Amino acid sequence: MAENAFPPQQQEPPGWTAQMDPVPDHGEDSYRGSGKLAGKSALITGGDSGIGRAVAIAFAREGADVAIGYLPEEQEDAEETARWVRGTGRTAVLLPGDLTDEATARALPGKAASELGGLDVLVNNAGFQMARRESFEDVTTDEIDRILKTNLYALMWVTQAALEHLNEGASIINNSSIQAYQPSTSLVDYASTKAAINNLTVNLAAELGPRGVRVNAVAPGPIWTPLQPSTQPEGKLEAFGQDTPLGRAGQPAEVAPAFVFLASSTDASYVSATVLGVTGGKPVF
Repeated sequence: MAENAFPPQQQEPPGWTAQMDPVPDHGEDSYRGSGKLAGKSALITGGDSGIGRAVAIAFAREGADVAIGYLPEEQEDAEETARWVRGTGRTAVLLPGDLTDEATARALPGKAASELGGLDVLVNNAGFQMARRESFEDVTTDEIDRILKTNLYALMWVTQAALEHLNEGASIINNSSIQAYQPSTSLVDYASTKAAINNLTVNLAAELGPRGVRVNAVAPGPIWTPLQPSTQPEGKLEAFGQDTPLGRAGQPAEVAPAFVFLASSTDASYVSATVLGVTGGKPVF
């Protein structure tokens, strides 16, 4: 097997962390906090695994209490994330629900704010892709619905509902992707939503700036998360991430610090409408 290659493996969506080989690094043993988010309360959608888990761990170690949104079938992963958050002495609130349902999505921020005593940071991380296609002609309406509703509709619904809880100094961080800049043909619908998220980020930053709410996005490159073995076609994972200038895929732990920076009301106090790339060297412009 080539250096930096992943062993052949496949799962069914949404994918589970414990079944991955190797298991991703979420910063469990490496992330060291310094109080950058002390006293803050954060809601992270898709917080059970992958980048969401890494962000939850990092936020907790920086002093934040965390509410985690996730699909009900991801309960085991969500409980493991909560265990790491609570291990820091911070609060972890588990909020299962399918965000492609509008009522569920709109209810999420209120539940988080109620459980945490307020809301300072919203991380719109939940996302879905499907790359097991031969061509654009193979994309089904059901897939388009799921991807647009998970990546874009839910983001809008959750954000709209969160606004009544976000006061001056609050931060919204959306999860974009290198796919917004260098789209893969097999991810046409996914890439389209990520380009839309970049546009939405800039528009929201302009509207919410006068209220003192910052809006930014992080654009990860190829990151080793459960989404990969559960949505990539057989035989594609072995070379996953090797087309980056750094020659490898990234780990969720390598993305989380970007979210910490953007969530910090001191380090990023003058940063809004920015898309921060964590791509292994692929350009985001």
